[in-house]
Amino acid sequence: MTETTPTTASCGCPDYDEARLALSRRALLGTALAGGALALGPGLTRSGPQAYAVTGRTANRLSSPLGSVLVLLSLRGAADGLSLVVPHGDPAYYAARPRIGVPHTSLLAPDAMFGLHPALAPLLPMWNAGTLAAVHATGMATPNRSHFAAMEAIEDAAPGSTERNGWLNRLLGDLPGTSPLQGTAMGNQVPTSLFGTNPAFVVDDVDRAEVAGTDDDGRRLLALQHVWKGRGRMNEAVRDAISGAQSFGVARDLPASESATAAYPSTDLGRALSDVSRIVRSGVGAEVVTVDQGDWDMHTDLGTLEWGDMRRNAGDLAGSIAAFFADLGPFADRVTLVTLSEFGRRVKENDNYGTDHGFGNVMFVAGAGVRGGRYYGSWPGLTDSLDADLLVTTDYRSVLSEIVTRRFGVSTAQVFPGFAPTPVGVMA
Repeated sequence: MTETTPTTASCGCPDYDEARLALSRRALLGTALAGGALALGPGLTRSGPQAYAVTGRTANRLSSPLGSVLVLLSLRGAADGLSLVVPHGDPAYYAARPRIGVPHTSLLAPDAMFGLHPALAPLLPMWNAGTLAAVHATGMATPNRSHFAAMEAIEDAAPGSTERNGWLNRLLGDLPGTSPLQGTAMGNQVPTSLFGTNPAFVVDDVDRAEVAGTDDDGRRLLALQHVWKGRGRMNEAVRDAISGAQSFGVARDLPASESATAAYPSTDLGRALSDVSRIVRSGVGAEVVTVDQGDWDMHTDLGTLEWGDMRRNAGDLAGSIAAFFADLGPFADRVTLVTLSEFGRRVKENDNYGTDHGFGNVMFVAGAGVRGGRYYGSWPGLTDSLDADLLVTTDYRSVLSEIVTRRFGVSTAQVFPGFAPTPVGVMA
């Protein structure tokens, strides 16, 4: 019998719903632990378990391109990498997926083993230009089919550690920038990857980012600045937060010449990446930005090329990323985007035109520094059996390590303690 999961209103997997609630609780806890974290309007907050001052921070850097920006795009719900990048050269794929398998003749950019789902067509120009690559059979060292536990583990990225510090938060600790917007999350909560001792801003909509309750003549800002004018780490942290809110005015009030130059999908992801482009182009100092795309938990109705959730979500993913890099214009030379999902899906389709929780997955890497136009990773082969998984042959941290070291000049040991990466070759 295949694994079946009752459908819920949000994603079809109660475990995923619990994960989202738990992450929300964690974000709220982080704000509480900050002991006076400042709420900056709808969705913009400064949070973390300790107060933080931007001065006096040391950096353990090697060398890096000036002004590099990393965008982490999390595919929440466990995307089916076997549909996004199809291993058409493995005969077990079509045997295991007689209804939902993507026909070889429909694949984009095929080589002897892999091809892209046709809904990813908006990304084909980037693939052909060498600024988009895929790394297959990636993931954590051991299987974990719980959405919540897997999200926590893959974003903490420090197995065995008791510290509540995500890998992007550790990266922020080694970057020398002083902008209070250096680490920014698009959405309404701090993701696990950004949670920790260094501050992170959360903004749901750049156009609405402001200090809550601010009046037109600026008296509230002046009052807040007066209350927190003393010395001390907490005072400095709150002053930085106020400064951050004011800085967002730069992104919010971009001149018409810097408005979006590409047509984004009218989706949550499209709107979020449009805001990220504005933030990057405004020059407010953001270096690490997180974005989420949900609805990847396709136990049912993953579908075919003619219908289903995979076609819809993959099209949204591709259209949003393509518009994002087009919109960045010359700033695209600074930005590297990487996708990450908590785990992959089973090889064999279930009875509901869907797939159940699995293990290995695919990662996309796009933008600056990417050696694109090809598929990376060691293919382990598929097994056409009831509980078969795609095995992991490349630890996801090896992919992220190449980005961290090549784009930011930060050593792997600082961001992924105790981990020895294996060469992937996806970054120049």
